[in-house]
Amino acid sequence: MKRHERMNALLELLGERGRVDVEEAATALEVSAATMRRDMDALAEQQLLTRTRGGAVLSSVAYDLPIRYKHAHRSAEKEAVAQAAAKLVERGDVVGLSGGTTTTAIARVLATRPDFAEAGPQPHLTIVTNSLNIANELAVRPQIKIVLTGGVAHSRSFELVGPFSELVLQQISIDIAFIGANGMDPVMGATVHDEAEARVNRLMAERARRAVIVADSSKIGERCFARVGDTDVFDTFITDASAKEATRREFADRGLRVVTARPPATERVSESE
Repeated sequence: MKRHERMNALLELLGERGRVDVEEAATALEVSAATMRRDMDALAEQQLLTRTRGGAVLSSVAYDLPIRYKHAHRSAEKEAVAQAAAKLVERGDVVGLSGGTTTTAIARVLATRPDFAEAGPQPHLTIVTNSLNIANELAVRPQIKIVLTGGVAHSRSFELVGPFSELVLQQISIDIAFIGANGMDPVMGATVHDEAEARVNRLMAERARRAVIVADSSKIGERCFARVGDTDVFDTFITDASAKEATRREFADRGLRVVTARPPATERVSESE
């Protein structure tokens, strides 16, 4: 395992447990204790963890790990969700994308769709986003028009938030918006860690004719600090096949159309109405 992969894995381990000691992490990642100490020290310098006597805890400012440290986590599930979401988009649509790893996966699927890549005098798709990394990736695609909301950059999620973001969103109309979530609960609906992100994400959903929550099954049952919304703004929830049937039914009973995305090898997508 290369060093950057090992450090990513260490951050994921910390995200799951909140605290690890050197020996525990070294055993889990199959490296020496000395190597693990060096990795922890390096991540502490980046303020992504806090060193303790004999180990590390999550940094107080690292509750939401930067996208560059999360992109490989549950990648198969996110890809399945992205493929299912992209099927809802038609040529000429204006698509809203919030920040996050799942919406980034959707952006990549849309960018490589043959019908959106054809040469022509006008863009075949318009993407409205408050995500710096999504805008950066798609800006080189001449057949996709990118509208970046503006705002203040959030250092952990690469999302633009604040009154400038809201001002832009209030002036536009979106055909379909895909909104990511850090938590998805049958009662609370979609939630995220930061109230400013929640406000912008909700506004993006409200400006769309159709708003879709996209979250892999690891987010189901989680409740984060700030609520984005439920059936008051969303009509569809796309998740992966690991979501339990009983839980999917809870969402469906509350009025959400639940789309269960399966890996490409299974070649099917099931729905619960």
